[in-house]
Formats: sequence, structure tokens, C-alpha cells
Amino acid sequence: MLLNLTYTSLNFIFFVLAVMLVYFLFPVKKYKWTVLLAASVFFYAVMGYKFAFFILFTSLTTYLIALWIERISNRSKALLKEKKKEWSRDEKKAYKNKIKIQKRLVMALALVINFGVLAFLKYYNFFAGSLNDVLGSFGMGASVPTLSLFLPLGISFYTFQSMGYIIDVYREKTEAQKNPFKLLLFVSFFPQIVQGPISIYDQLAKQLFEPHDFDFTRVKHGMLLILWGFFKKLVIADRAVIAINAVTGDYNAYSGTTLTFIILLYAVQLYADFSGGIDISRGVAQIFGIDMIDNFKRPYFSKSINEYWRRWHISLGGWMKNYVFYPIAMSNVFLNASKKMKNTRFGNTAAGAHISKVLPTSVASLIVFFLVGVWHGADWKYVAFGVWNGGIIMLSILMQPLFDALTEKLHINKDNFFFGLFQMVRTFIVVLVGYVFDVAPSFGQGMRTIGLFFTGQNFSLGMSEIGSLGLWGKDYLVIFAGIVIILIASIIQERHPETDIRTMLDSKPFIWRFLLIYGGILAVIIFGIYGSGYNAADFVYMQF
Repeated sequence: MLLNLTYTSLNFIFFVLAVMLVYFLFPVKKYKWTVLLAASVFFYAVMGYKFAFFILFTSLTTYLIALWIERISNRSKALLKEKKKEWSRDEKKAYKNKIKIQKRLVMALALVINFGVLAFLKYYNFFAGSLNDVLGSFGMGASVPTLSLFLPLGISFYTFQSMGYIIDVYREKTEAQKNPFKLLLFVSFFPQIVQGPISIYDQLAKQLFEPHDFDFTRVKHGMLLILWGFFKKLVIADRAVIAINAVTGDYNAYSGTTLTFIILLYAVQLYADFSGGIDISRGVAQIFGIDMIDNFKRPYFSKSINEYWRRWHISLGGWMKNYVFYPIAMSNVFLNASKKMKNTRFGNTAAGAHISKVLPTSVASLIVFFLVGVWHGADWKYVAFGVWNGGIIMLSILMQPLFDALTEKLHINKDNFFFGLFQMVRTFIVVLVGYVFDVAPSFGQGMRTIGLFFTGQNFSLGMSEIGSLGLWGKDYLVIFAGIVIILIASIIQERHPETDIRTMLDSKPFIWRFLLIYGGILAVIIFGIYGSGYNAADFVYMQF
């Protein structure tokens, strides 16, 4: 790497300040977006110059194929208008179907090319290794060769974002971008290239291309969000990951008590790492007058696993919902299967009527989360992660009437605070089981860990092991204090979802705002994990 521009580096801060200076002083407002494009190209050239070909290839194919799809649509509309009086209704319908198939084939070309590149680079060795295991179990000597592959920076994020744009052009929800450089900016915008969020074209593109004047409030709010992200990443996540890495480096050596503690610590580290990185991304964008979608809404307050996934990694969930879930659930195959089941003897029962009604959504949910698991990584443990979450959601949909009846029979008040707290704890436990497959080195080790939750608890041994994971008592105290601060902020946001803490602070006396901001800066400087001899941990979602 020629220059370290990771989001938590001092170089990145100077880089953002330099871009900010050029952007707001740029004399031609109409072309201010070129400053963001130049900054994004420079950022990617520095951070991933060896793999720049891939993001340029995705941008070019996306640009050309979107224009191709739109050209087919425009020509067909013009011909239909010309032949309006000549063609019969059946002729018009047949022509529309022909054009729809043609557009779908062109769209499929874009999806196959770009998802094909992603799949090859990310999953080839996984499938080759799995196939070799199968062949070996049958005593076959032949083997599929593995390759020395690499994963370009941000490839999952920019591929999903680009293909979402292609599908929206196909659906005629957005017009194809005529300027290739503007599309390149949408694909490569530097605050989001490392780990998202995965933006929708209509939500982000207009903001990128519009000129934005300097706005003190927006710049201030953006910097506060960056500071909050630095606090979560450097003070909490990068401290917690030291203990997590110590365990994963010698996973078999630790007791069930220690592994239970590490899974709990991972829940903290993952949230602080991912949400902290997104805060930095959104804060940088906000400085330039651009609002990127929020990727988190206090997910650990969720009362069901379905709600958790509506609050966690919202942009990925939205992408899957719009481009995978709805097409599957509303497809003729699933709708016809639902109708057929409804017309059977089983479908005439209360349980059968409910199952036939929710069958498309429940199966579509399982398929979506299988893909979410695969998206997280090329390993069977990630498949298990996806199937676990999808299976729980599928069962909760299918068994909802039973849960409702049980709640009513036990006279449970759903609005009761303690029942809501029980639901949160229950959901958090379900989430933790999924996290086991993130932390464990393999699927088998993940299953072993779940078993140790029940059979391997040894508190005294666990306390001894936890004390030897590279963190001192003061480190755990800092992590605990950070958890309390995040919890307080989350409770405030949960009670006032219509606004955010930064806006609330604007109405407070200057001395309180100064002390809070100054305290945050000092906390990052004093308690942050950085400096000479220490390599800052990569953001967790960079690997995806």
C-alpha cells in the first residue's frame, strides 16, 4: 500500500480535510461532483490499486448494459405508439412480452457477468475444496485445483450496488445514467467503498451530482458522527478484538465459559466495529452535504429475529428484500404452490390455511438468509449462519398463530415492560447462536462451541483464561464503560426516533456541548488503540 488511508488513520483525516477544502472552493458549481470523483479514484488507487481493473470493469459493464436496456425500452415504446392503430390488442401484448424477455436477457447478462466475477473470486476455492472432499470420500484420486485468488476492496458492496441500479433501470424505476464518469462516482464513492452502506441509485446519485455549499451545521454534525465512529471503533472494537483474536488463534484450548464470554464480547466488538465504520462513512458524506442511508437502528433492542434484521445492516436487508425476496415470494411458482395447498383438505384446516398463506414469504425468507450467509463468506460455517437465521424466521412465520394463542392462553400482556425485556433477551440469545459461526474457525467447531455452552462451563477456569487473553482489568473496564455509553445513547435514540442526539445537542448550553465533545476527543486520544507498534484492526465487513 503506497499510503495508509484507512478510515481511522490520521492520513485519512487529512485526506478528507483536503477534499473538503477543494470541494467547497471549487469555482464551477456544476462540476463539483468531479472533485468527489477524483477523490474516490485517488482513494481506491491508494487502497486497492492492484485490483482497480475490477471496479472499472463493473462500472463500464453496468454503464453500457443500463443504456442498452433503456434503449430497448425507448424503441419499443416508440414503435407501440407508431403502431397504436394498426396492431390488435393481442399483437401489442405479444410484442410487449417479446420486449420484456429481451430486456430480461440483457439484464441477466449484467448480473451473470458481475456476480460471476464476484462468485469466482470469492467462492471458487471454497467449491473446489468442498468438491475435493467429496471426491476423496469416494476414494477418487482426481482433484480440482485451487487457485491463488484475491478479493478486491469493496467488491461485494459495489457489485450489489451496481446490480441494484441495473435492476432498477430494467424495472424503469430510474433512468440510465448517460455520463460514464457520474456512474463511476456512484459505484466508487470513497466514504462507502470499504464497507457500505449499499446505496440505492435514486437515493444517492442525485445528492452526489448536485453542488453543495458549505453548511456549518452539516459539517459539524458530520464531524460529530465521525468522532462517535472513532470512539466505537478505536476505544471499544479494537480493544475487544485483542481478546477475540487470542481465542480464535488457539480455539480448542479454551473452556465453554471462556468461549461464552468471547461470543458475548464479539457481539459488542462486531456492533462497535461495523456501526462505527458506518458512522465514519456517513459522517464524511454528510460533510459534503450527502445523506447516506442509516445502516443500524439499535438492533440489540429487537424483540424478534425478524426485527433484528430490519435494524441490522439495513442496506443489505433492503437490497435482499427488493431484489431477491419479493421476486421469489411473488413469483408464479410460489403463488401457484400456495393456491394448490389452499385447495387441499389440509388447506381447509386453520393451520393449513395459515401455512398456505405464508408459504411464499417463509420459504423466500429462508432462501434470502441462505444467500446472506453465503455473502458473509466462503465457508460452511457462514452457510450455517444464514440457515440458522433464515430457519428461525421461517419457523416464526409459520408458527405465529400458535405463539399468539399461547400468549392469549397465558394472559400475557404484550405491552408489559418485562415481557418486552424477555423478548429482547430471547432474541439476543438467538443472535448469539448465529455469532458462534462467525467466531468459530469452522462449522464443526461452531457446533462444538454450542455444545460447550451446556457441558463445558467452568467459572474458575474461565476467569483464569479470560485474564490471559491480552487485556488487563482496566481494558475490560474501558469496554464496559463504552457499552454503558452506547446503551445510554441508544436508549435516548429509541425514545426519540424522530431526531438524533446531534440535533438534541444543538439546543443544549454551549458549556455542556463543549465538555461532551472535548471528552469524546480525549477518550479517543487516551483510550483508543493505535500508535507505533500497533496495526489497527481492519473493519470486520471489509472481508465481505
